[in-house]
Amino acid sequence: MSAGDISTTDRPPIGVIGGSGFYEFLDDVAEVTVDTPYGPPSDALSVGSLAGRPVVFLPRHGRRHTHPPHRINYRANLWALRALGVRQVLAPGAVGGLRPDLGPGTLVVPDQLVDRTSGRAQTYHDGQPRADGQLPQVVHVPFADPYCPVGRATVLDAARSAGWQPVDGGTMVVIEGPRFSTRAESQWYGREGWSVVGMTGHPEAVLARELALCYTAVSVVTDLDSGVEVGHGVTQQEVFTVFARNIDRLRLLLGDAVKTLPEDQGACPCGQALADMEP
Repeated sequence: MSAGDISTTDRPPIGVIGGSGFYEFLDDVAEVTVDTPYGPPSDALSVGSLAGRPVVFLPRHGRRHTHPPHRINYRANLWALRALGVRQVLAPGAVGGLRPDLGPGTLVVPDQLVDRTSGRAQTYHDGQPRADGQLPQVVHVPFADPYCPVGRATVLDAARSAGWQPVDGGTMVVIEGPRFSTRAESQWYGREGWSVVGMTGHPEAVLARELALCYTAVSVVTDLDSGVEVGHGVTQQEVFTVFARNIDRLRLLLGDAVKTLPEDQGACPCGQALADMEP
């Protein structure tokens, strides 16, 4: 199925960008392919229903985890979601904790972001013509508060109702990857007061803002990042194991959040990001 086959009334207003463990949480799933001016997204998108609401799921790394974080086509991913009708994005992901109190299994809903990546295409407004021949106007979107306040409040309420006490706020530092941090880097991030470290939260958040989408990061701590504790440091297997251990309650949490997200963006500032600009 292509994007054009979805009727206007069936277009999903909510999108989830996550890992392969989320395929089972949608009902009546149909795969959809979307062409974008920035090339193909990470994989086909799965359109289905959750709690009676249409939702689309996009595997960030591809269904077989074939795209490392620095080579994900973030621009195509967000563009494809918006083309399907998505206006609110929930973005679960694994992160490392940068404080001793943020151990494995902790749920963090960050409110700030620090970009430590390099070389990633991180804007739609780079002054270069798109593949469709359009030349986007160069604009500068506000990004002081990178995450949707409505989405954050919704996820926090859903977590508390489910008995998974969340950490409300904190700064996610996004590193280039695919390697994990050195001890010195982790200790530096911790001294700066940052809370968690991940590899995919940027440029996802800023691209969502450039498309006037609501974007909420939902971070599950899988490890105390290298250098925060003594020992061997974080390994890929450790991250995958702890995330898998929490996947069921994360799916339930997202389902509860989807139930209560508003039907539209309403007065949310995210939807007004381009109000005084011409995209």
